[in-house]
Amino acid sequence: MTEPDADAAAVGEPPSPVVAPATRARHLATDAPPRDEQEPHEREPQGDQEPAQPAAAPPPDPWARPVPPFVSPSDVPADERSTETRLLERLLGRRRLQLDLRVRDRFWGWFGTLVVTLVAAAARLWQLGQPQTLVFDETYYVKDAFTLGELGFEGQWPKEPNPAFESGDVFTFLEKASYVVHPPVGKWMIWLGMEAGGGATSAFAWRLASAVVGILAVFLLVRIARRLFSSSLTGVLAGLLLAVDGEAIVHSRVALLDQFLMLWVLVAFGCLVMDREQARRRLAARVGSILDAGGTVARYGPRLGFRWWRLAAGVSLGLACGTKWSGLWFVAVFGILTVLWDLAARRAAGVGRWWEDSLVVDAVPAFVTIVPTALVVYVASWWSWFTHQGAYLRQWAADNPGAGVTWLPDPLRSLVEYHRQMWDFHTGLSSEHGYAAHPLGWIVQWRPTSFFWEKDAPGTGGCPADAADACARAVTSLGNPLLWLLAALAIVATVWLGIRLRDWRALAVLSGTVAGWLPWFAYAPPFSDRTIFTFYSIVFTPWVVLTLLYPMVVALERTEDRPGRGRTVAVITVVVAMIVAVSVVFYPLWSGMQVPYPYWQSVMRLESWI
Repeated sequence: MTEPDADAAAVGEPPSPVVAPATRARHLATDAPPRDEQEPHEREPQGDQEPAQPAAAPPPDPWARPVPPFVSPSDVPADERSTETRLLERLLGRRRLQLDLRVRDRFWGWFGTLVVTLVAAAARLWQLGQPQTLVFDETYYVKDAFTLGELGFEGQWPKEPNPAFESGDVFTFLEKASYVVHPPVGKWMIWLGMEAGGGATSAFAWRLASAVVGILAVFLLVRIARRLFSSSLTGVLAGLLLAVDGEAIVHSRVALLDQFLMLWVLVAFGCLVMDREQARRRLAARVGSILDAGGTVARYGPRLGFRWWRLAAGVSLGLACGTKWSGLWFVAVFGILTVLWDLAARRAAGVGRWWEDSLVVDAVPAFVTIVPTALVVYVASWWSWFTHQGAYLRQWAADNPGAGVTWLPDPLRSLVEYHRQMWDFHTGLSSEHGYAAHPLGWIVQWRPTSFFWEKDAPGTGGCPADAADACARAVTSLGNPLLWLLAALAIVATVWLGIRLRDWRALAVLSGTVAGWLPWFAYAPPFSDRTIFTFYSIVFTPWVVLTLLYPMVVALERTEDRPGRGRTVAVITVVVAMIVAVSVVFYPLWSGMQVPYPYWQSVMRLESWI
């Protein structure tokens, strides 16, 4: 049986009763099991009483995750581990505490990160400028980003501007504001990529920011998964799976906004994972100090000070909302997640009134740190709109005195009216589209979105003149089919394992999918007819990877130093190898590479993919 990771059992075990400090500490903290878990002993019968019959012991639970007990320094020999150390083992788990102590783990933690990041870079940067045309919604976001940098606001274009723009004539825009329905952060990032990549005349430059973000996401996921699962190898596997997934590759090679939303919510998640560890280290140190001084946490525990990682998460979530409004769901889900982590931490540390204590000293500060910060960052992201009088609806308040939210200053009143119109657009968007897809099919990539497709006869468009058949080029936003299918099954397994093991990691790996996928059901039939697409799933793709890995991690932990370890490793190796092989087969259809038309037909096996 493996020892628990962090608060795996803290969520389900009742807290210790409130007793005198020394007695209570002894109940919490010795390295021996509590009295009621020791071997039963017989009592001498008194008078005519029959000897008490020992109660039948329940059968051992093979899934139980025992909590290592822990007590007062007065009951522990001087050469034993400190109170703080034992608390850390309870709050973070031995695996996490030992992770950075092993040379092998440190080596693979960085060497493996470098390798999979290079794999991601190769898959994303190779022929990034192909195709040399604006694909799918690049027709909006690339040109909007360019005028945002040139004018300070998104400008209008004459009719049919794409041929001229694609040929290098990029200054045909009109100096008149255009009505756009997404905040500016993602478009500013596209503009920065164009500036760094040589200007708007290059298709490579249009997509450079997306590629950099995609590479950075792989790097971040390795580091996050390593800390989440206390395993360097698992972190490397997480990065590898994201590096070779089709959704991640395609969105790294096109200039759409969803890639940038994915980055900012992943950064926020990483910040909260860091905050969880830092907060637990502080809690262990401060509770340890109280107990060592003869004090008690029978009622309330210590405050943990300002949480800088939470502030960073708030900034990241503000930038996410400043890219697309769907970032709001991550604010809600991640906010709940971090509060649940704090509740479990105080309970595991033996705080008597842990629920009340955590709500007051953790939950309220968490809300104040994250939500107002995200709001301020979001409003600040409109800085260019505020500073340019020609921006869309910038003068609405001056032209409509007494209308709107009258108690706000005119610039904010105009911004609120702009947001009202944006809301009407998003909630009323309903039009026929060949690639519209119900979110129920997203998790298995049932109806992917075709961003670009072109068929060339032999001797035309680069297709060899002696080719036996026509050639095809495609950019299809289709996740690795095997990875997504297995991940769909892993969601069910993760829910079951999370409940069965009371494992905080299960909730963590599901959180991004809950925030990025489930809300879209409210916009789909039978509730609504809004036009939505499978490619929105890029936002929660990192959590799809983490969910796929979670049952594997549990299997590895459960078979450590036990029979079946070799079979478990072999199965995981085969699964990962098969996923990589599928990505090799599909890569030409993700990257716009020209292939024989029969090859395209043989790979696109399902009619719903076409």
